[in-house]
Amino acid sequence: MATEQNEQAQDLEQAEQQTQNETEQAEVTVEGLQEQITKLEESLKLEKARTANAVYEAQKSVERIQREAEKHKDTVLEKFAKELLDSVDNLERAIAAANEEESPVVEGVKLTLKSLLSTLEKFGVVEADTANGFNADLHQAVGIDPNAKANQIGAVLQKGYTLNNRLLRPAMVMVGA
Repeated sequence: MATEQNEQAQDLEQAEQQTQNETEQAEVTVEGLQEQITKLEESLKLEKARTANAVYEAQKSVERIQREAEKHKDTVLEKFAKELLDSVDNLERAIAAANEEESPVVEGVKLTLKSLLSTLEKFGVVEADTANGFNADLHQAVGIDPNAKANQIGAVLQKGYTLNNRLLRPAMVMVGA
């Protein structure tokens, strides 16, 4: 019986040790899992930050490309409009040369000029104001008109135009002294 009791005591001790070992392994496993969860959460935060940064950069790139496209469009429109102004000037000279003679050709030139000017206005090209006195931002003084008052425009030699409120071509004017 003593042997049986010793064996039972040893079995109990072994069972306790095994339970302790399993508990320690379980604790180590739980601690390890908690550490792994913490590392994964940190990794997730890092990846979220990288993703947010990539989305931000993509949005900024799209905005930059849109700004550049608008600027390019404005530049192309400006160059095109400047070239058309020569045609406007030529049509106005043709009408002036007709000396108020009414013929089908003169009428056709007037209609062509009217159509061209209305098309230019649709795209923001308008004649620069010369009625409200000299403005160095809109007019280029090329001479002095003795009959005009000081800082007033006496004669317009060539019309000026603006494109979307920006100067496209200054009006060449004679100014009073």
